[in-house]
Amino acid sequence: MAGIISPERITPLNSAPRGKGPVLYWMSREQRARDNWALLYALEQAAEGGAPCAAAFCLSDSFLDAQAWHFAFMLDGLRQTAKTLEKLNIPFFLLEGDPGAEVPKFAKKCRAGLVVCDFDPLKIKQGWAKTAAAKLDVPLVEVDAHNIVPCRFASPKREVGAYTLRPKLKKLLPAFLKPYPELKKQKTAWGGPSANAKFPPSPRQDGKAGSRCPFLSGEAEAAKRLAAFIEEGLAAYDEARNDPSLDGQSGLSPYLHFGQLSAQGAALAASAAKAPQASKDAFLEELIVRRELSDNFCLYDAHYDSHACFAPWAKASLERELKTKRQYLYSPSQLEKGQTHDELWNAAQEEMVLTGKMHGYLRMYWGKKILEWSADYKKAFALAVKLNNKYELDGRDPNGYAGAAWAIGGVHDRPWPARPVFGNIRFMSRNGCESKFDVKAYIAKIQALRG
Repeated sequence: MAGIISPERITPLNSAPRGKGPVLYWMSREQRARDNWALLYALEQAAEGGAPCAAAFCLSDSFLDAQAWHFAFMLDGLRQTAKTLEKLNIPFFLLEGDPGAEVPKFAKKCRAGLVVCDFDPLKIKQGWAKTAAAKLDVPLVEVDAHNIVPCRFASPKREVGAYTLRPKLKKLLPAFLKPYPELKKQKTAWGGPSANAKFPPSPRQDGKAGSRCPFLSGEAEAAKRLAAFIEEGLAAYDEARNDPSLDGQSGLSPYLHFGQLSAQGAALAASAAKAPQASKDAFLEELIVRRELSDNFCLYDAHYDSHACFAPWAKASLERELKTKRQYLYSPSQLEKGQTHDELWNAAQEEMVLTGKMHGYLRMYWGKKILEWSADYKKAFALAVKLNNKYELDGRDPNGYAGAAWAIGGVHDRPWPARPVFGNIRFMSRNGCESKFDVKAYIAKIQALRG
C-alpha cells in the first residue's frame, strides 16, 4: 500500500469488501491524537475515499483486575483526547459495553465503509477484535501504533530473549524510527450521528489504592513528563535508574501503557538529546527492546498469564523444589497487606498500593520473594500477576506479564546454579539490594508517603 503508513504496520483481520462510507477508528490501546499511526492511517484512508473519519472508544464494564482509579485515570486522559480530536474536526464517540459487539453495531449505525483498530497482543483485546471482525460486513484493519518496529513484522515467533530479538530490531529500526507526519485538520465534514463525548463521572478513589498517585493523566501531561525527563533526567539515567532511593527512572510507563505517549516519539526525543550515549542507550534498551520483547511474548504465547508459559527447564526445576522447606511462608492476604519480615519488600508493596507504581529494580526483587515465600510456584505466579494488575497503574500490560514470568518462571532468562526453593531460577537477596542502593533511605521515603 502506498502512503505515509508503512505497510508492515497493517494487518487485515477479515476479508470483507470496502464500503463507500466513513472510516471509523476504533481507539483502544492508543489513547492519543498525536503521533498515532492508527489514526493517521484511518485519516489517510478516509481522505483517499473522499469520506470523513471518526474515532470511537468502547468502555467495557470491567477489564482484568483494573480498579476504579485505573478507570478514572483512563477517562481523564480520554476527555482530553476527545477535545483535541474535536478541534481537528474528527468527531469522537464514547461507546459502552462489550467492544466486540458494540463497535460493529456502531459501525453499522454510521454506515462505515472501513474500521481501523489498534494492535494489542493481550488475549482479551485479541478476542474483541476477532469477534468484531466476524460481525462486521466491512474490513477491520489492525494498525500497530504501539511498537516502533511492528510486532508481527519484527518476528513471526516467540523470541527466546532480548538477545535474540535485539539484533532483529537493530536491523529494522532505521526503516521505522522516523518523525511522524503532521496531524492536520480534517476537511471532509462528518455527516453521521452527532458526536458523543459525554463521559461518565470519574470513579472516586475514597482513599483507596492509588490515592497518592503522583501521575496526572493525559496526552499533554505525558508530553510534559517526557520533556522534563529528557531535560533533567536522561543524562544520569544509566547510573540512577536502578537505585530505588533516587528518582532516576523516566516515569513514562503509565503514559506508554495507556497510549497517551508514543514510544516512537519518546525514542526520537531521546536520540536527539544532548546526553551521554550510555544513558541514551540504556533508556532506548528499555523503551524499545524490552517493551517490544514483552509484546512479542504475549502475542506468540497464549499462556503468558499462567505458569504454562514457563521455560521447560524452569518448570522442571521448580517442581523439584516443591517439597523443599521454606524458611518463611506467607498467605496471599499477608503479602497483599505487606506483612512480611522484610521491611524492604513491605515498602515496595506499600509503594505500589499507595502510588500505583513500584521501582523497576524492586519489581524484580518483589516477584522473586513471592516465589520464595510461597509453597507453590504456580500460585506464586498467579498472585504476582493479580497484585501487579490490581495495583500498578501500568498493570494489565505485556510488560507486567513478561516481568512476572521472568522473575518466577525463567522466561527470557537462563538457568542459574541451583538453590533451595528457587531451583535454577535466578536468585535475588536483601543483601544484594543493600550492596546496590541505600535500602534504609528507600524505606524511609516510602514511610513518609503514609501521611
